[in-house]
Amino acid sequence: MTRPKRISILGGTGWLLEVPSNRDPREMIAAPAERSKGGQNPAYEPLQCAFLFSRPDRSAIPKNMGGHFPHAFFMNKLLEKAIKEFDRINGEDPRRQTVGRKAYARELIFAQKVYAWMERLNPSAPEDIRLAARSHTLRRWEIPRNRYRMDIGGYHQWRGATAAHAADAAAEILKRVGYPDVIVREVKRIIAGHRHPSDPDTQLLEDADVLAFLEIKLEDYLTRWDEAKVRRILEGTWSKMSPTAQRMALDMPLDSRVKKLLAGLA
Repeated sequence: MTRPKRISILGGTGWLLEVPSNRDPREMIAAPAERSKGGQNPAYEPLQCAFLFSRPDRSAIPKNMGGHFPHAFFMNKLLEKAIKEFDRINGEDPRRQTVGRKAYARELIFAQKVYAWMERLNPSAPEDIRLAARSHTLRRWEIPRNRYRMDIGGYHQWRGATAAHAADAAAEILKRVGYPDVIVREVKRIIAGHRHPSDPDTQLLEDADVLAFLEIKLEDYLTRWDEAKVRRILEGTWSKMSPTAQRMALDMPLDSRVKKLLAGLA
């Protein structure tokens, strides 16, 4: 029997707890104070490991534990299961996106690219953001763009509808594979809060989303949009990006017309 250790992980600090195989680690998240003694969590037989970690921008947890409300990081296997399910569903997208010389299900390759950019932007991104990055466009094809007015107002309505749709689809999968409610709620919040730059989590997702768009989607529109529209889209896109993401965009091997326009915005 060993006592939990306070550790630093993924940009925060928290407790490394050892959980017996016959106990559900989620119980420790739901009511940590009930099992706390003398400011420490009780010891458990070291048969299964669980990480509980906090980030400084989150609300406080019970005083006898100190710090901030914990996120769970005991579920690497759950992350693998969730991503597998996300990819399975996105693989059902009937639309195709060509990258290089290969055609992929459109939202499958886009979600994978967003995830890759998220890792480049923040290699230590917490699990809730990783889950949101891989799932924030789930089943987007089920809500066609032409269901809404083909203007900027209609676009924002469509984006809001697809975000809510994806958040619900992601939550269903996360619950099914075994994630605790605290993680499910946070992933839904990040997806639904997409495009809110005051929140660092949604800004990270926004940056990764935009960089993936520039990498694999924008070129398809260049033949359909006139230069004025391309400029307007890029101006709006640029304004949503963090300085770090803007620098990354300038280094991307983009179409010469796009690079010229982006350079003019920098």
